[in-house]
Amino acid sequence: PVYNHAASIPATVRKIRAQTPASIIIINDGSDENCTTVLRKLANDYTHINLVELPKNSGKGGAVKEGLKQAKHLGFSHGLQFDADGQHDANDIPKFVEAARHNLSLMIVGTPEYDESVPKVRYFGRYLTHVWVWINTLSFEIRDSMCGFRIYPTDLTVDLMERVIIGDRMDFDIDIIVRWFQMGRGIKQIPTRIEYPDDGVSHFRMWRDNILISRLHAKLFLSMLLSAPIIFWKKLNGTNK
Repeated sequence: PVYNHAASIPATVRKIRAQTPASIIIINDGSDENCTTVLRKLANDYTHINLVELPKNSGKGGAVKEGLKQAKHLGFSHGLQFDADGQHDANDIPKFVEAARHNLSLMIVGTPEYDESVPKVRYFGRYLTHVWVWINTLSFEIRDSMCGFRIYPTDLTVDLMERVIIGDRMDFDIDIIVRWFQMGRGIKQIPTRIEYPDDGVSHFRMWRDNILISRLHAKLFLSMLLSAPIIFWKKLNGTNK
């Protein structure tokens, strides 16, 4: 998902391409003219890049959902989500792919290991979300619900998105993993280094997105009440792995 990341996206694509020959699906989420020009050049310069241009900004979640649908349409069994802003360590891509090969029906989820570049407000703010996620899943299993470095089984994920309304913006990462867990589907978590580049562009808006996430937790709490029997059944049978 790309929204006005003209400065960081070329390096991000180079790092991804150095780790895998697989197709890269870039979702231009209504970026400005400068970023759009950069993305079209990347699509022209590299093989196996599929550039999808959305007419207006749909939010990070909307862009990721479109990317996963495109991956399924192109025949891929799995789709790897990777942020455009340079936070993620592309060197871990082979580790994530190998985990997916051995756990085909699981969501492979990054567990962040931060360096000193992480903004303290965001670092400590994540813990409030962690608490709500533990409540809404009746479990401590999900160690971090906000990391955008993941591998999804495309068929199962698109099926989930068709059955449940998943958030289109910064609430997406939390929403989809909690819904996934509430449905009794498993995850595998992999530690990965996260850094915040000095010139990185973040589209997280403190008030807007925190209000959005707070509303999400309320919605997920109600969903938890409905899915509690499934969660407890999976726990008793040891199948939520």
